[in-house]
Amino acid sequence: MEYKFANRSSGFDFADRKSPQNVLQDQHPDLSNVGGAALQRNKTERRRLQGLQRSNTTTSTRSRGNEPRSLGDKFNIWMINEGGRQMFFGIWILLHLLVAVFGFIHYQLKDNSVTARATFGITFPIARTAALVLHVDVIFILLPVCRNFISMLRRTPLNDVIPFDKNITFHKATGWSIVVGTVVHIVAHMVNFYKLAVAMSPTTGGRVVAFLSANFATGPGATGWIMTVVLGIMVYFAREKQRRAHFERFWYSHHLFIVFFICWQLHGMFCMIKPDRPPYCSFNTIGVFWRYWLVGGLIWISERILREVRSKHRTFIDKVIQHPSNVMELQIKKEKTTTRAGQYIFLCCPEVSYFQWHPFTLTSAPEEDYISVHIRVAGDFTTAFAKALGCDFPDKAKEKEKKDAPAGGRIVATKVNMPLDHALPRVMVDGPFGSASEDFLNYETVLLVGAGIGVTPFASILKSIWYRMNNFNNSKPTRLSKVYFTWVIRDYGTAEWFHSLLHAIEEQDTQNRIEINIYLTAKIKEDDMNNIFVQDVGAEKDAITSLRAPTHFGRPNWDRVFPSIAEKHPETDVGVFFCGPTVLSRQLHQKCNAFSDPKGTRFFFGKENF
Repeated sequence: MEYKFANRSSGFDFADRKSPQNVLQDQHPDLSNVGGAALQRNKTERRRLQGLQRSNTTTSTRSRGNEPRSLGDKFNIWMINEGGRQMFFGIWILLHLLVAVFGFIHYQLKDNSVTARATFGITFPIARTAALVLHVDVIFILLPVCRNFISMLRRTPLNDVIPFDKNITFHKATGWSIVVGTVVHIVAHMVNFYKLAVAMSPTTGGRVVAFLSANFATGPGATGWIMTVVLGIMVYFAREKQRRAHFERFWYSHHLFIVFFICWQLHGMFCMIKPDRPPYCSFNTIGVFWRYWLVGGLIWISERILREVRSKHRTFIDKVIQHPSNVMELQIKKEKTTTRAGQYIFLCCPEVSYFQWHPFTLTSAPEEDYISVHIRVAGDFTTAFAKALGCDFPDKAKEKEKKDAPAGGRIVATKVNMPLDHALPRVMVDGPFGSASEDFLNYETVLLVGAGIGVTPFASILKSIWYRMNNFNNSKPTRLSKVYFTWVIRDYGTAEWFHSLLHAIEEQDTQNRIEINIYLTAKIKEDDMNNIFVQDVGAEKDAITSLRAPTHFGRPNWDRVFPSIAEKHPETDVGVFFCGPTVLSRQLHQKCNAFSDPKGTRFFFGKENF
């Protein structure tokens, strides 16, 4: 943010004393960068500052992240957030290398492939080795998207060894391995087909015909090129930019993997390159794709069957609320559904698309008798879904003030009071599924960081914590002793639906076990800032948020926040959970590693992944 009155000589300057800019920065550790100037808290604000901000203001907190560490300490710190994940992927890479090396040796020395090696040369064992690695990849490719299976496993001790929260990353890595293996396999066989064409015809024309025939007139060639085209389509629409811009194309094209798998099974059943002696092409040596696909495929089919069964459960929309900033709230009641804080569901609206299922984080607590999601209306599906529910969001920024919902939201429809023009559409719910935030109950102290609409996972968590700490609705007790909630947001109006929850938590939290910190990063006009200063003088609540905790301008200074938590909670495992953009995620991840002490406070990082 930028402020044009760094000397603070304005008549609206209510600071109790003046200080140089560098001293102001030390006095207010909640700020890291406010565009070349620092804001000074007045006396009333400083009385409202909570634990992390009410720290020693005369000296800088020492950054333990800069202290030299032994190799043993570095290893122990590495094991906190990096070790398990990187070791798992390292074993996965090692498995591929071992399969490639031993597979190549096997096909190069196999005694009944002498003729094939004499005809094609080194490219024969290369093609066969690539195919073997591809068969290993097919073992893993479906397991990461079996969400019920993963949700079940993450509640076992395997959760401490296998990074289940990186299931999508693992799925992508396996997918790219398939792409690389496919390219190697195709290039090797193109050389093989060329050599075959040369051996079959002495003329150039005959060789061209033989080469094309091997590619398109044989079973392995035809199925291979179908697989290549399908794989290319899937990869193109699965890229991050395409997936976000055209999710529907990604969703439908990705299901071409069924065609890909069928052709894969047929691809090896033609026995185009025969061994030297019988049995030439027995069932044990050709068409073995099904063996590698069997486990993951059966689990995936079971997941699809379970989704269909769940979709038949009695489900209805209880309430639709239109919030400001193009956010709608959907309250759903569904039989046979048990949720946990921090989980997410897949939602389908047959009126919009029967085949599309989209993930949304639960914003309701397990203690409530309904499940709710808050959806930002931005893409094609969410826009069509909002229209089907009767929401009327402004299409143009100029119409925002006229049509936008009030701060508390506007009830569009309920089960009892439906819209006059149409009935509420049917919805189907699959889930809930576990996520990284679900592990917040494993710690005594947690730091929840949300950025913008990324605050949605923490609505459910904060509600559940609030219920547990106050013993409401027969909620279970919790071992949590302190919760630091940090919300980094560009404009406070971006998620106004979240305000009422924060107010309720602050009013009921008489023991100050939940600490709320809100950071505004957008540039504020000088007139608006002056009005904020005027209204904030002597007030017991913040002029912007109406919370007791004052609003911070700028971005959090994590080099102050993490050491402060470590100082207040020595020898404690602190869970740091984040939902938001990748840049801030990477920064928090680095800070967790930098400020973790294997013999003291350890910061465990978790990020939402869908």
